Amino acid sequence: MKQGKKYFISVAGNIGSGKSSLTRMIAKEFGWVPYFESVQDNPYLSDFYKEMRRWSFQLQVYFLSHRFHTHKKIIASKKSVIQDRSIYEDVEIFARNLYLMGRMEKRDYQNYRALFYEMVSYLKAPDLVVYLKADIKTLVKQIKLRGREFEKSIEKQYLERLNRSYSKWIKEYKLGKVLVIESDNIDFVNNKEHFGLIINSIKKNLR
Repeated sequence: MKQGKKYFISVAGNIGSGKSSLTRMIAKEFGWVPYFESVQDNPYLSDFYKEMRRWSFQLQVYFLSHRFHTHKKIIASKKSVIQDRSIYEDVEIFARNLYLMGRMEKRDYQNYRALFYEMVSYLKAPDLVVYLKADIKTLVKQIKLRGREFEKSIEKQYLERLNRSYSKWIKEYKLGKVLVIESDNIDFVNNKEHFGLIINSIKKNLR
């Protein structure tokens, strides 16, 4: 890593993979500006988990708008930045998954994809995507631990399909470097050695 150079990293991963915690810790380690996903103040999320088919399109448009706004701020900033979930995950993981599960209508999905690709054509991709790869057992455990009321209804099948979409996306991602962290057997929050391994891998990828 070069002194004074601006870096832009996105932390990617399924629901409950530990993205927010890792984003916060990396920001503190490097003195970077963190940007977090809109969850607690999201006006659609609670309704979405109760009735996915009814609210899927509205939720995805909300996330797209929020992340596009955030991405523009990141590009305009002169400081190094780390982002909790990238804009690219919205279309390639979440919207795609909802469409394949029959919880987003084809015309809504096509409209959403067209809007997405028009918007991201104006954006610079991250220098590095850090993907937290976790199996379903790990995800379910961590979702229960954080205790968000609206997440109690998340189905295992939904998480499994998201994981498959993530695997496909990561294999095909060509916009920049990717660092895959196998997170099932590490505890980067409580184990300094584990966190140190991640930090060293990030430094290596940004050289």
